[in-house]
Amino acid sequence: MAVYNIEKYRKCMQKLIGVNRVLTGKSYDTALAVKCHNGTFVGTEKDGVRSYKGIPYAVPPVGTRRWKAPEPAVPDDGVYEARFFGKSCIQTEEASERASLYRQGEDCLTLNIWTCPGEERLIPDEEDRSSAGRPSADTKERFSSERPSTDTKDSFSAGKPVMVFIHGGSYGWGGTADPLYDGHQFVNRQRNVVLVTINYRIGLFGFMDFSGVKGGEDYRESGNLGLLDQICALTWIRGNIHGFGGDPENVTLFGESAGASSVSLLPLIDSAKGLFKRVIAESGSIAFTYSRQEARALTDRLLEETGASCMEDLAAIDEDRIRSINEELNDHNIFPVRDGIILPEDLYEAYREGKGAGIDMLIGTNADETRYWIGEMGSWLMYWCLAPLLVRSIIHSFNKEDRTLAEAFLTLQKGSAAHRATEFFNELVFRVPSIAQASFHAENGGKTYMYYWTKKSAIPHFGACHAVELAYVFGNIEETIYTGKKADKELSDTVQDMWARFAASGNPGSEEYPWEEYEVGNRHKKRKTMLLGDEIRMVSDPQKENRVLIEPLLAYRYNGNYDQFGKIMKYLKHSAARTGLSLALAGSAMYGLHCLKRRY
Repeated sequence: MAVYNIEKYRKCMQKLIGVNRVLTGKSYDTALAVKCHNGTFVGTEKDGVRSYKGIPYAVPPVGTRRWKAPEPAVPDDGVYEARFFGKSCIQTEEASERASLYRQGEDCLTLNIWTCPGEERLIPDEEDRSSAGRPSADTKERFSSERPSTDTKDSFSAGKPVMVFIHGGSYGWGGTADPLYDGHQFVNRQRNVVLVTINYRIGLFGFMDFSGVKGGEDYRESGNLGLLDQICALTWIRGNIHGFGGDPENVTLFGESAGASSVSLLPLIDSAKGLFKRVIAESGSIAFTYSRQEARALTDRLLEETGASCMEDLAAIDEDRIRSINEELNDHNIFPVRDGIILPEDLYEAYREGKGAGIDMLIGTNADETRYWIGEMGSWLMYWCLAPLLVRSIIHSFNKEDRTLAEAFLTLQKGSAAHRATEFFNELVFRVPSIAQASFHAENGGKTYMYYWTKKSAIPHFGACHAVELAYVFGNIEETIYTGKKADKELSDTVQDMWARFAASGNPGSEEYPWEEYEVGNRHKKRKTMLLGDEIRMVSDPQKENRVLIEPLLAYRYNGNYDQFGKIMKYLKHSAARTGLSLALAGSAMYGLHCLKRRY
């Protein structure tokens, strides 16, 4: 079963490619021009929705700036076209990640904006606009110092809620050019919202810890550059979004997979404070991270692959060489680093202590997350054979007490071994980590809402898989890469309304669909969760038995554990030798493991 057609997707992405022109000194439509601190950008309009694509928010991170913290875009009086998406960050081509088939480059720090003009939009005067968003010379305050002064804040208060999407892709793939993330349909329905999508550095460029490499003293933040890029983009948005009709005081982040992990991590970063009020995390959590020890193991692999011995050697490597080794290292995934500098070393403890309590949170997962990897593996048969083996390899590393819990969980599940394995990974990797994050947030006074997505894909065996909700959230119901057929428009409209309502007010509910907060201390309202699918309704603590059995196993966190993947590889090889599995089956297992780790 070939789920993804890479050549078809490549042709689709080629049609989107273009380069924004310099329009300084040329004629252009002034009605579509917006002056920002780093230039005037001229967009396009369709159905009353204006789009501005490929706007740079930072100095290109190339040359001596490679693997350095982002530098805010400098003031510029030029005029620039904003018709085409900026480059995707360098990555391996993958059929399921269509942005990987778009133009690539290190110069990838751009964003895109969709907005509808209207009388409610309030624009500051020229003096305010020219100063907002400009960078400070003090690099220690490179983000916070760019925010508008209090003199201009009041003039923004009538602006529209701003929603900023952060794409997923396992922190190693993806980009804003993916047609799933096009904001036109969303804003065409939610006309009182300004939508922004952002590119950031991923993979080797965004999340490699070089602090322990010779000459790495100036690269102490390199393990979290992608997160710093996101903060730099949010700072640009705060300084310039008023020109597009947005309210910089009412910003909501939303993301899927690695994007959901990002929006879960940003509330814990000091330099991000004040840049947003709310987050929506779709199928991702703070669990998708590495310890510094795990991150340095990956850095050692990079040094081994390149033959480099110091930062000077690494900085001299060209893009093509890095691209060629990117997939090898992504076999282990490349995640943000709990470095104690940008991110706390204990993220759950940070939430437990209420560090992000001032942020409203909407978080949830899908019923069949890991069935997404059927498409990556190429067939249901591969998944059916391999998933149980992977579960056994995980349980093999548990201590006796935890192994008993895992076995009890598998016994509780019904259906085939593959189905039981799916449930195990769903709970351990996605749902229970998200529940833990939501619980700690709610316990410390953070307004929290939980959902559980049950609407299934039409692709055989996919179920309510990872990423299936994206077409519904963006209203791009014709994008069938994960849904298998045109999405249900009524459900799409309802979910868009919920997300937009949360962005505007902090409450996703309505008179038709009242949505209770997620609470863990009140026995009458305990763990209220909204089911989103063929039926939409509130339930209490869905699949409680699964949660109770898996919660004690979170210490293993299958995701974000580099050493664990090494153990799995060794176990698969050992099993192949011990049981006499053919080399072909062993190779299939290795490939399947690679696929199963993708896009977390």
